[in-house]
Amino acid sequence: MKRRFRSKFAAALLVVAGLTVPAQAEPDAVKLFADHCASCHGADRLGGQGPALLPENLGRLMGPRAAAVIADGRTATQMPGFSATLDKDEIAALAAFIATPLPKMPAWGSLEIAASRVIHATAPALDRPRFAADPLNLFVVVETGDHHATILDGDRFEPLARFPTRFALHGGPKFTPDGRYVFFMSRDGWVSKYDLWSLTMLSEVRAGINSRNIAISRDGKHIAVANYLPHTLVMLSTADLSVEKIFEARDKKGNSSRVSAVYQAPPRDSFIAALKDVPEIWEIATDPNAPPVYPGLVHSHEKGMVEALQSSQGLFALRRIEIPEPLDDFFFDPPYRNLVGSAREGKAIVVNLTVGRDIKQLSLPGLPHLGSGISWTWNGRPVMATPHLKEGKISVLDMQDWSLIKAIDTPGPGFFMRSHENSPYAWTDAMMGPKKDTMSIIDKRSLEIVRTVTPAPNKTAAHVEFDKYGRYALVSIWENDGALVIYDAASFAEIKRIPMSRPSGKYNVWNKINFSDGTSH
Repeated sequence: MKRRFRSKFAAALLVVAGLTVPAQAEPDAVKLFADHCASCHGADRLGGQGPALLPENLGRLMGPRAAAVIADGRTATQMPGFSATLDKDEIAALAAFIATPLPKMPAWGSLEIAASRVIHATAPALDRPRFAADPLNLFVVVETGDHHATILDGDRFEPLARFPTRFALHGGPKFTPDGRYVFFMSRDGWVSKYDLWSLTMLSEVRAGINSRNIAISRDGKHIAVANYLPHTLVMLSTADLSVEKIFEARDKKGNSSRVSAVYQAPPRDSFIAALKDVPEIWEIATDPNAPPVYPGLVHSHEKGMVEALQSSQGLFALRRIEIPEPLDDFFFDPPYRNLVGSAREGKAIVVNLTVGRDIKQLSLPGLPHLGSGISWTWNGRPVMATPHLKEGKISVLDMQDWSLIKAIDTPGPGFFMRSHENSPYAWTDAMMGPKKDTMSIIDKRSLEIVRTVTPAPNKTAAHVEFDKYGRYALVSIWENDGALVIYDAASFAEIKRIPMSRPSGKYNVWNKINFSDGTSH
């Protein structure tokens, strides 16, 4: 501080004397990054020991938030603080630098993916888990505060294991059909395979630079990875995380697109992919005996591996469904005959997957979060319900004609909604508004809110998940000094509270592998 004061005082004296003041050089952000960041985050900013430092990967961690992390570091991680090494202008220059997009999309194909693979351990030959808890009533809890995951016994609500994860897990872990293995995906493309029976991290591979989510095929043999960077949909083997196929995301006209999400469609034995920037939906067969589909064009990043599929059939056969405009954030009806996708704000489109075209447009203002929708039977009719990100309401739709049955007013805009086939209640949060600490409980028979609970006043309450039997509802206090709160799902009484670091999603093995009506798919 004294040195800076003296330099400013000297500059002022020069001005008084009528002399020119040399312009102060701006910090060289490229050199600062090379000197202080590249060893962990990669010279190309694509990541290494630390995560990728690109605007697509950082999300909300930019500007002042990024500067604070550079200055102070991150607790419970290997990120140190640089406030004693760099001055305020240098930290600001670094924060601005990592918020700048790369000049061109980097290549990340099968060679780069294969080179990234890390083997941590070999899965032991086991007939049963190494613990006494019910392996199908486990919860995988993602703690984003310090980048860990906890494996929780869903009967006793006691942790069985806690381990570090990659930075910024996203899109929800996915399970093999037998419930033994769980796969995580991070925002910067790392796919991790974990053995729930031996509580061991087995292997990891980086399938993209900026990834959105993953899905596992009905037979549990294949993983699909949806990427923003590069514009690809990557197929991996669940056995060893090797690359099976790479689809370059382009429409029939050759226009490139980000892949915003990929989903498993079990009754169809396929993956359904949402393309962010072009008006197409993709269906990719996961059945080796899939019948032929109409001609498509599949590309790979690898030189000399461009492949045209005429009347393609079998495993990974691609079917294109043209739609009026790009769709995002899908909800599927239970038979997977129809999907509803968000178009522009206030509009959703129903697409019939059997005939391969849109069949209805819906007016749903308030930006419905369709990916968090749930379904049940109401008065003998199949219905679905979805929260809205910008309005305090739940829209309940008749899935026979997609008409609006009711708009249920809630304390504020919400993000997650959950239920269970054995429970008459659905729980939803209001985390996107001022009543972020409030959970609303809706009677699925009367379509009325019958109770609200506040797990922690003035702290964000979010993401309900039920246990295997629908007896308990688990709610996250979504703060760094947060907790997992377990409620009796019938009486709404609090049963237990487990301290955790910003617990976000919690995923019950049974509900996920059985595609429970009350959980997202």
